[in-house]
Amino acid sequence: MSEGTINIEGAVCAPALPHSERIMMGHGAGGRMGQQLIQKAFLPAFHNSALAAGDDAALLDPGLRQQLSISTDCHVVTPLFFPGGDIGRLAVCGTVNDVAMLGAKPLYLTAGFILEEGLEMSTLQRVVDSMQAAAQEADVQIVAGDTKVVQKGKADGLYITTSGIGVVRSNVQIGGAQAKPGDVVILSGSIGDHGIAVLGARGELGFESSVQSDAAPLNHLIDAILDTSNHIHVLRDPTRGGLATTLNEIAVQSGVGICLDERTIPVRPEVGAASEMLGFDPLYIANEGKLVAIVAREDAEIVLQVMRQTRYGEEAVIVGEVLAEPPGRVLLKTALGSTRVVDMLAGEMLPRIC
Repeated sequence: MSEGTINIEGAVCAPALPHSERIMMGHGAGGRMGQQLIQKAFLPAFHNSALAAGDDAALLDPGLRQQLSISTDCHVVTPLFFPGGDIGRLAVCGTVNDVAMLGAKPLYLTAGFILEEGLEMSTLQRVVDSMQAAAQEADVQIVAGDTKVVQKGKADGLYITTSGIGVVRSNVQIGGAQAKPGDVVILSGSIGDHGIAVLGARGELGFESSVQSDAAPLNHLIDAILDTSNHIHVLRDPTRGGLATTLNEIAVQSGVGICLDERTIPVRPEVGAASEMLGFDPLYIANEGKLVAIVAREDAEIVLQVMRQTRYGEEAVIVGEVLAEPPGRVLLKTALGSTRVVDMLAGEMLPRIC
């Protein structure tokens, strides 16, 4: 699943990881290896109904008037600063978005900091200021936290863990298992920007790039479309593993097929050029300010129009539809007119990008 997600599909009886196995970078890439790790190592120990839904946040009912949405994220991006964002903005936006994807209004965040000995105070202050700016934009408060310091060389400068909580609208039922045949798949904008921006900041592209990370809080966009339609079935931000992995997760959760039209999927020319040079498929590159909305067909056009009127949905497009068959699979109609299967990310592609 995406970051903050645990997918329980087929995991209840999964055997524990053999002692001979070791953690690899691919286990943190957001694809199949990460799911296998979660299914084998964590779910047998932590299994409960809140995890069973397999969404980006947990839906809780504490006996109050409204349900709660809660999520947690760890952030280990390198470098700490990159075009369009930094680890602080990433931490706030990522958790705000995960909480909001269940139709919730995010309210409060907590933040934990792992600081490496020798980190410059000016760097920490810059990150903290960025977090506050992102929190103010999202209209949330950072209300608690913790700080630990480790020896030099043990933390790449700074790691951040954030948790968030919000209240779910009473008139929505949104989750990865809610997609229905006939629904329309809407994407809020171009894909692959964040992953390529981080690679550029690392100097791994081999050429100058103007690509900016799309890191952004999407809760106001979500509020706008939920005010418009009561027939939004799934919301998900395609972070690690990209659009392809996210849609595979939803297809499995809902037991449906999803068919994409390659010609409609927006990819910036610079992202496309960098991906081609490096042998990457933009469908698998991480995004930090985009969402997928799966909506009943009768409401798709109005949801699309409202999305386009928001700051982070101006480039929204319809990119596909939900089918009854084949269940649990994602198909792509290519620009050449053929159809191919799009699987989830198998292993490691772009490590340490969030």
